Amino acid sequence: MKRIVILFMACFLAGQVFSQTTFNGLEMNMGNLYRLSDAQTRSISPENFTGEKGKGGMAIPNPDAPVNTANASQAARDLGQGWKVNPYVRIKPGETFTLAEINGPGAIQHIWMTPTGNWRFSIIRIYYDDEETPSVEVPVGDFFAMGWGEYAPLVSQAVCVNPGSAFNCYWPMPFRKKCKITMENINDMNEMRLYYQIDYTLTDVPDDAAYFHAQFNRANPNETSDYTIIDKIKGKGHFVGLYLAWGVNNKGWWGEGEIKFFIDGDGKFPTICGTGTEDYFCGSYNFDREGQYKEFCTPYAGLHQVIRPDGTYKSQQRFGLYRWHIVDPIRFEEDLKVTIQDLGWRHGRRYLPQKSDISSVAFWYQAEPHASFPELPEWEELEVN
Repeated sequence: MKRIVILFMACFLAGQVFSQTTFNGLEMNMGNLYRLSDAQTRSISPENFTGEKGKGGMAIPNPDAPVNTANASQAARDLGQGWKVNPYVRIKPGETFTLAEINGPGAIQHIWMTPTGNWRFSIIRIYYDDEETPSVEVPVGDFFAMGWGEYAPLVSQAVCVNPGSAFNCYWPMPFRKKCKITMENINDMNEMRLYYQIDYTLTDVPDDAAYFHAQFNRANPNETSDYTIIDKIKGKGHFVGLYLAWGVNNKGWWGEGEIKFFIDGDGKFPTICGTGTEDYFCGSYNFDREGQYKEFCTPYAGLHQVIRPDGTYKSQQRFGLYRWHIVDPIRFEEDLKVTIQDLGWRHGRRYLPQKSDISSVAFWYQAEPHASFPELPEWEELEVN
């Protein structure tokens, strides 16, 4: 009996300790939304470049003010300080603008932005803890699953794109010492305008928290049977998502190719091999209903964009697809490589190795340090044409 009482007390005390564990404000969901936390909420925008407490909306209308400090001076000239004076920034051709520089520990929880101009010519980069090379380096359109430079509605758990061209991402991005986010305008002719808001929390970060990464790649045309989505990821982590902008240069169904995940030293053959492109993106049978491609958005996967030829200037079929591994991450201990076959159909029910225009963004979390990314190509090789 005494042993039972001791066991009961031990369980009770363990429950008390668990229930009193301090909540750090991360991993937010409907199940813990009621919990109080000592985490501090902050937000950076052109109306508060530093995110400091009590420092938002302080710009003063002044037509002679430096660029990016009072962009709406004319509109606000009758109203004065405290109104909408500096809602956006201008980024000149060839200029890199620092959107945010945050001292941690903490985590980015939401990014909203509306970039003007050519979305392939605006490069978003994210650096953690004073690293010299970025952990995220992607054209801004592709980062938000808009690789073709045209608006398409997207509703998912990680990324939402809303009218008129509002980009939102909810990937959690923890950091320990510092987080720096920049935007480079590689357009050699035109200035861009950027509205943005970066919502973050300052709080303790768990020891096992990995860093968010994203890398872009493109082949136009793809000259190999297997298009490389990502290669030479080194370290421990997990793959959490893929966006593909796929342009087809031949007629007929284009998505017979299998995706392959080479995990922790796999050689010629992968650990994970899919059954077809549409299958990997959680569709089936060519995404076809009644002889037409059918766009769809779900929390974790979708064919959210189909660009159809119009007989004049839109001469090729183009597709935007996403797959988020939020509840089924692909885990690796040492390294990861991901490829997908560029495969269609030809005469006699034979497979056709294609030469498609494929762009991709791989999303993953890993412990630092990460392997350096290949250098992004010049704008001529990024341009959608």
